[in-house]
Amino acid sequence: MTRLRVTAGLLGLALLIAGCGSSGRSAGGPSPGSTARPTATAASGGVSADRPCGSAAAAPAHYDHVVWVVFENHGADAVIGATDAPYLTRLATACGQATDYHGVAHPSLPNYLAMTSGSTHGVTDDAGPASHPVDGPSLFSQAQDWRSLQDGMAKPCSSGNAGRYAVKHNPVQYYPGLAADCAARSVPMTSPPDLSARFTFVTPDLCHDMHDCDVRTGDDWLAGWLPAVLDAPQYRAGRTTIFVTFDEDEGDSGQRVPLLAIAPPVHSGTKVGVTADHYALLRTTEELLGLTPYLGQAATAPSLRAAFRL
Repeated sequence: MTRLRVTAGLLGLALLIAGCGSSGRSAGGPSPGSTARPTATAASGGVSADRPCGSAAAAPAHYDHVVWVVFENHGADAVIGATDAPYLTRLATACGQATDYHGVAHPSLPNYLAMTSGSTHGVTDDAGPASHPVDGPSLFSQAQDWRSLQDGMAKPCSSGNAGRYAVKHNPVQYYPGLAADCAARSVPMTSPPDLSARFTFVTPDLCHDMHDCDVRTGDDWLAGWLPAVLDAPQYRAGRTTIFVTFDEDEGDSGQRVPLLAIAPPVHSGTKVGVTADHYALLRTTEELLGLTPYLGQAATAPSLRAAFRL
């Protein structure tokens, strides 16, 4: 990826922010169980990589696709508004962000299990799948049609660390019930990415996710990867939501991490101030895809759907 490509992506988002005509809005959180969907104001020009949000007049009853992109180990203040994260900062302004969103544990693995199953299952370390097999349902088994795209993975369904691939960042490998579909659905990243599944979990590699490399490196990676997703037919059809988040903070930010919501109905500049965590992301995703029952602590977590106008 060249610096020119990144700059073009930033220019497009800057033009969107300047020309969309939407002022920043703050939204409180709905009560747990709320599924009301306020109507968004339509914007001219349709949806594109340069205008990812604010173009839909109303949210659909259910979405065809939800995509998560999960980065590593940075609090919200180290990313949103940071000079090393211009693309993420502009994306937050062009779409929506949760301003009081939190990881639930340290280190990484318990967060990945929590966000995909509603529980940490008592895990307090980053040991491999053989040490922590998790029986029972997950968001993957709920969705049935799922995909885990792993940047840096050498071969499908890899359960061991290799190069810049870390299995602790691929929660699929910890659910034995997914083994039959693992080789076909837990796969190396492709370009362009295949987003045809109902639920897609995206893990950048250990450098691109900011775990081993700096914030600028991860920001540049997203600036090169996301525009193709926003121009894909699934997103342009208006029935795809993308969430970008971080598993945990650096250990000194009270676990407040970024959460961005990207979808055509989201008003540009939306700020959701409800206190929420990874269980709320799980709950919201289950609502968007029409999945029940809500898993584990997602059942009592606040929904972010109405606040983001999804």
